[in-house]
Amino acid sequence: MKKHLTIVIKLGTSSIVDEKTHEPLLSTLSTIVETAISLHKDGHRVVLVSSGAIGVGLRRMDLDRRPKHLPKVQALAAIGQCRLMSLWDQLFGHMRQPVAQILLTRNDIADRTQYLNAQNTFIELLNMRVIPIVNENDTLAVTEIKFGDNDTLSAITAGMVQADYLFLMTDVDCLYDKNPRTNPDAKAIEVVEDISELEADVSSAGSALGTGGMSTKIVAARLATSAGVTTVITRSSKPGNISAIIRYAEAQKAAAQNFDNNNSNSANSSARNSLSASQELPVRADRSPTIHAPDKSPSKSSSTSHLPTPTTPPLHTRFLPDLHPIRDRYFWLLHGLAPHGTVYIDGGAYAALASKAGLLPVGVVDVEGSFAQQECVRIVVVKRPSNTPTITSTTTVPSSAPTATIDTNNTADTPTSTTASPTHFPTPGQEVGRMLVNYSATEIRRIRGLRSADIRDALGYADSEYVALRENIAFLRVERSRPGTPSLTA
Repeated sequence: MKKHLTIVIKLGTSSIVDEKTHEPLLSTLSTIVETAISLHKDGHRVVLVSSGAIGVGLRRMDLDRRPKHLPKVQALAAIGQCRLMSLWDQLFGHMRQPVAQILLTRNDIADRTQYLNAQNTFIELLNMRVIPIVNENDTLAVTEIKFGDNDTLSAITAGMVQADYLFLMTDVDCLYDKNPRTNPDAKAIEVVEDISELEADVSSAGSALGTGGMSTKIVAARLATSAGVTTVITRSSKPGNISAIIRYAEAQKAAAQNFDNNNSNSANSSARNSLSASQELPVRADRSPTIHAPDKSPSKSSSTSHLPTPTTPPLHTRFLPDLHPIRDRYFWLLHGLAPHGTVYIDGGAYAALASKAGLLPVGVVDVEGSFAQQECVRIVVVKRPSNTPTITSTTTVPSSAPTATIDTNNTADTPTSTTASPTHFPTPGQEVGRMLVNYSATEIRRIRGLRSADIRDALGYADSEYVALRENIAFLRVERSRPGTPSLTA
């Protein structure tokens, strides 16, 4: 592997300590260390996201089970995090590999400056050839500021460092279309091209010590792939498989690229002929061919059928990254901030936003929640009620602006695809993104539906003609990244 990659490896509590005895799983941890060192020697940059502080704390205090009282859990996290980091430092110290501890809560990255500071710290550590070890700061975290689980934290970390791969280590080899423990005919899902089309068994609910399960890993995969990160689910007891999976995936990419290069002339010629005949846009020549799971029907035509097949890799499920990833400020807007309310807009406003315009008050239909200026809110597109007066905006929407047709299959991290709208809307709303608002909820209620010129009359002042500036608006992915991932029935 000549290409230098950035690889994030997430380990859950069940991969670090025994669920019953709470003893550290030294064999697994040692293999993880050996794998990370091997990747480092190949020139790759490695980040570990390590759960297990509470589990290690239970062992230190000789407690049988995780307490329910929050302060006790936080106290155990404080006890366990110290010993957990000491364990990692000792294991890596045998190989003379320096490590660093980074503890985060959602509050730490809610401020844009703090987010950039955290990102810069990651970059500097990786440049220094140090392996950052990340965990949620459970001692401080409460429900309002938690990431929810370390699967989500690892996905946000992968987005922050613009990783190439995120490995979510778990107690199964991969995703299956059915529960393999109870269904001998369960089929492995090797490649997921479009998560919105995925139907897999997610009955694994996580260990008694941890907070995650298979469903949280799919949510994390959705978040990470939206940032352009290839996400892999594989068995934590075999961490040595990570290198083999990376070699296989990189070989697949190289084979696809060679195939594209060898056929670019004929593809471009065919595309030009197709464009001339149908007036449709040609497929990008640099787009990787669709990679199908091994259990799909071989009778289907696929460009990958002509590609050389590398050695069969260890069992895993690989989520392919979005072809148009969300990066930097927009990633922070979508996934670094917790929304404090909802602003409902009409289809015309959505079309204007999609054409790179800011949100004017004339396009606002309603407001939900209580939020202040410069706080994050959800953007939900609704059909304007027939009895709601509409004031024509003085802003012209270009004729090429997309219509407000929303993909109802779209979901990502904490944003949800369909949001329950106030009862006076004729149809449920569709969440399309997040934004930082220039006015509070009370102020937006007073200026909704008005022209920008009328803001001063309504409020007595006008801080901005826009409810939100375009640079402070980020959209969820509203187009499927790839067609053709068939649903697999659980």
